[in-house]
Amino acid sequence: PIKQSKFPSLTCSAKMGKVATKSRDYERRKERAVRRGRAESRSARDIGRIPAIGNPQRKRRCRCHFRRFCESYFPETFCLPWSEDHLRVIRLIETVVLEGALFAVAMPRGAGKTSLCEEASIWATFYGHRPFVAVIGPDEGHAKQRVENIRIEIETNDRLLEDFPEVCYPIRRLEGIHQRRLLYRGKPLRLELTATRLTLPTIARSKASGSVIATAGITGQIRGLNVKRADGASIRPSLVILDDPQTDESARSPSQCAERERILNGAILGLAGPTTKMAGIMPCTVVREGDFADQILDRMKNPQWHGVRTKMVYAWPTNEDLWERYAELRLEDLDRDDAKLATATEFYRANREAMDAGARVAWTEQYNADELSALQHAMNLRLRDEVAFFAEYQNEPLPEHKPDDELLSADQIAAKVNGMSRGEVPIGCTCLTAFIDVHADALYWIVVAWEEDCTGYEIDYGTEPDQKAAHFALRDIRRTLPMAAPRAGREGAIYAGLERCVDALLAREWRRDDGAMVRVDRCLIDANWGEATDLVYQFCRQSQYAVMPSHGKYIGASSIPFREYKRKRGDRVGLNWRIPVGTGRRAVRHVVYDTNFWKSFIHARLAVAMGDPGCLSLHGRKPERHRLLAEHLTSEYRVKTEGRGRTVDEWKLRVAGLDNHWFDGVVGCAVAAAMGGCTLPGMESKPSRGNRKQRLSLRELANRAQEPKD
Repeated sequence: PIKQSKFPSLTCSAKMGKVATKSRDYERRKERAVRRGRAESRSARDIGRIPAIGNPQRKRRCRCHFRRFCESYFPETFCLPWSEDHLRVIRLIETVVLEGALFAVAMPRGAGKTSLCEEASIWATFYGHRPFVAVIGPDEGHAKQRVENIRIEIETNDRLLEDFPEVCYPIRRLEGIHQRRLLYRGKPLRLELTATRLTLPTIARSKASGSVIATAGITGQIRGLNVKRADGASIRPSLVILDDPQTDESARSPSQCAERERILNGAILGLAGPTTKMAGIMPCTVVREGDFADQILDRMKNPQWHGVRTKMVYAWPTNEDLWERYAELRLEDLDRDDAKLATATEFYRANREAMDAGARVAWTEQYNADELSALQHAMNLRLRDEVAFFAEYQNEPLPEHKPDDELLSADQIAAKVNGMSRGEVPIGCTCLTAFIDVHADALYWIVVAWEEDCTGYEIDYGTEPDQKAAHFALRDIRRTLPMAAPRAGREGAIYAGLERCVDALLAREWRRDDGAMVRVDRCLIDANWGEATDLVYQFCRQSQYAVMPSHGKYIGASSIPFREYKRKRGDRVGLNWRIPVGTGRRAVRHVVYDTNFWKSFIHARLAVAMGDPGCLSLHGRKPERHRLLAEHLTSEYRVKTEGRGRTVDEWKLRVAGLDNHWFDGVVGCAVAAAMGGCTLPGMESKPSRGNRKQRLSLRELANRAQEPKD
C-alpha cells in the first residue's frame, strides 16, 4: 500500500513546480534549436567571399568598347570575321548605350542582330551604363526567349564569371533553384530570375548592383515597367532594345503596323519618365513595303529614328548568262536524289572568276559548307524564293501586286469621313440595308444608308460578339461565339449569335438627321460558308424578321455572265443579281450576285469625290476610327481579264489570310440596295421577272393566225 502524505497540498505544489521547470527548460532548448537552425540556414544561404576578378585589364579595356566586349567574352557566338555592316551596327549600339540616341537598323536574316541585342543588354547592365534595359520583342513568346538566352549566358559563360564575379558568382550559387534567397555578408542579394525579368545581385560598390533586364511583347503590358531598389529608389528603363518587333502576320496588316508604331512612339519611348530621354536601338527586317519596319526606317516619316538599311548583296554579278545556266544545273541537282556530285557547284567552281565579276557581297564569310562563296549562298537563297530573299535578306521587298492607280489606299478610304454621327441616317436616304458575314467564331455586320442615285453612307459596323478593340483579326479574336453561348455546340452558338445580331439591327429604330426614326429595309446574311449554309437557311425561315440568305458567286472572264443565265418562271433578276425560285430544303428565297462586279462597283463609289452623286463615305470625323474597316476594303486587288469576248475585273486577296469580311459586307449592302431600286444613271432601273409572257389583244392573235407559215 502507498503511504499517504500528511501534507497532500504541499506534495501537489511540488509536482506542479517540477512540471513548470521542465516546460521552461523545453522552451529554452526549443528556442536554442530555432536560433541554431536559423544561423545554419543563414550560413548556408550566405554565398561567402566573392572571388577576385580574374582579368582586370580585360574587363577594363571592354568597359567602353562594345566590339571588344563581344570578341572577348563571346568568341563562340561571334566566331566569323565581322563585315563592314556589323562594325557599323556595333558602333551604333555603342553610341546608343553610352551617349543616348534612337537608331533603327535593317539587317538580313541570320546576320546576328538578335545575338548583338542580347550581348548589348549584358554589356550595358554589367558595366552600369544603363541600370534598366527593356528588351521588347514582336510578341510575348519571343520576348521571354530573349530573357532566357541572356540568363543562360550569365549562368554558363565562364569568361563572364571570371571577370564579373560580383554578378555571375551569386547567380551560380543559386544552382538552378531560382527561388532561393541568398545572402552576402548577412544582407539579401535580392536576385530575381523569372521568365520576364532578371534582377542582378545587390552588392555594395558593384556597378551592376540591382540592375534590371526586363522584357515584354510590343503589344503586351509595357506601361509601368519600374523597379524599387533596396535603397528605396525607383528606376525606370533608360535603354530599350526592340529586337525585330514585327511578325510576318503583323507586317501584312496596315492596322497592326499603325498600332505598333503608335505604341513605340507613345508607351515605349515614354518608359523613361517625363524628365529622362529614352535611348533605343531597333534591329529589324523589312518584310513588305510599308510595314512597321519600313515606316520607322523612313527618316521623312519618323525623323527621331535614324534609319539605316543593310543588305546581303550590294551589287549583282554582270554575267547573267552563266548564272542562268547555274540555275538550270541546280534544278537538275535537286531532281537527282542520288547525285553524289553537285553539278551546279562544280560549274561555279570552273567559272567562278567570270561569275563573280561585278558582284559585291556584304559578309564574305557567310556561306554553307557545301558552297564556295557568300555570293553563291546568296544566289541559292534567291533561286529558292526570290520574293522572300528580297524581303528577308535585302530589306527591299518586291511589290506583292501591280499598283492600281484607280484604287484608293487604306489611308485615303479612312479619310472619307462625312461628319455624320455614328448610327445617324442622312435625310436624303431612301433605303437602309444591312449585311451579316458568318464565321464560326464571330459575325461581321455593317449597315449602309443609300440615296436613290446610289450615294452611300456607312453608318455603323461591328462584330458579334463585340471585340471592344480597335484592331483585331478573325484568327486571333478573344471574344468568340462559343464563349457567348457556352452550353451550345458550334451550330447553336452561330444560331444564337445570329439571333442577337439580327435583333440588334432590325428591331432598332435608326435616327434620321431630321429627327424621324427609320428601320433597316433589307438584311442579307452570308450563306456561302459551307458548314453554316443550311443553318442560315433555317434561321431565315424561322426568324420573325425579313432576312434573306445570300450567295456571292465568282463570275470570272471565262464564266457565264448573269445576263446569259436561262430564266425560269418566278425568278427575279436585276443587274448582276438574281433571286431564283428555291426548292427542296432551301425553299427560302435567296439572292445570288456577281462578287467581281459588285466589288468593282464599291471601289468605284469610294473613288467618287465627296459631295458628288454616287459617293460612298464613312461616318464620323476621325479617320483613325476606320483604319481596320479601310484595311478590309483594301484587302483585295483587281486583275483585268479577257474571256468570252468581254473584259472583267477579277478580285484576289493581296496576301493569303487577310481579313476582307467588311468588304464583303459593304458589297452585300449594295446588292440589297439594288434590290430596293437604287440605281446609277444608265444602270437597269427596275428588276425584271423571268419568263413573263407578253400579253396580246384578241385582234393581234387573229392577225397572227392569218399570217402564212413557212
